[in-house]
Amino acid sequence: MNSVNRNRKITETVFTIIALIVTAISLFPLLWMIVSAFKPAKEVLKANPLRFFPSVWDFSNLQKLFEDTSYPFLTAMKSSSFVAVIAALMAVTINSMAAYAYARLDFRFKKLLWRTTIFTMYIPGITILVTSFVVVNSLGMLDSYAVLILPGLASAYSIFFFRQFFLNMPMATEEAALIDGASRFRIFLSIFIPNAKSPYVIIGTGAFLGYWNSFLWPAMTVTSPQYMQVMQVIRSYNNMYSNNYGVVLAGSAIAALPPILVFLLFQRHIVKGLMISGIK
Repeated sequence: MNSVNRNRKITETVFTIIALIVTAISLFPLLWMIVSAFKPAKEVLKANPLRFFPSVWDFSNLQKLFEDTSYPFLTAMKSSSFVAVIAALMAVTINSMAAYAYARLDFRFKKLLWRTTIFTMYIPGITILVTSFVVVNSLGMLDSYAVLILPGLASAYSIFFFRQFFLNMPMATEEAALIDGASRFRIFLSIFIPNAKSPYVIIGTGAFLGYWNSFLWPAMTVTSPQYMQVMQVIRSYNNMYSNNYGVVLAGSAIAALPPILVFLLFQRHIVKGLMISGIK
């Protein structure tokens, strides 16, 4: 019995050490980026000797970041926050309602529409990028919040994820509500939404991160400074401050904060939702 406990402790210790090593490797680029934001320009890419901490903590990179008027960083942060939050809210609303229709309602051509929806999951987004641009250009949506938000709201994966969760919810409560005269919309609001917090958080955070990290689509469709997204601005800084990557890293470090905060805020629901989806 003692040998069994000893082997178990050894195994746990080995896995703990491996987990710590993997965590350290994963966090190192993020920590290096944050520390390098406070390094003088000549030390950012200095590799011999390798310095993790700066010899002198330099705050001029942050100062340049917020003083730049050609590509205002704070404006881009506000614009990206607005787009990401509104898009996340609209995405969970639209996709969950579509998923409820596929999971609980009977209507003509339901199977055909469902197969068509799933089929779009296998089409790479890059292949319809030019077509999407032509469409939004024809609709006069360029250089607006609408072009940043609307085209990416509907997602076959999100609908599929919600639908699988809704299918596993018991029918008894829903049937009782129908007998009492509740409408489908009332059932959706009162029964399905309160019991699907984890899927809503997973899809919502995924949509938020997708919009926050988006670069290619905003770069194609937006040119006005008030609509530019934070990743566009950081990419512009990469050209403007090619001799001082500290400014670029400072912007990248600040841009990484909202996704980190979102994860820390909703991590319990995210882990729970992933566990549920894995079990199912």
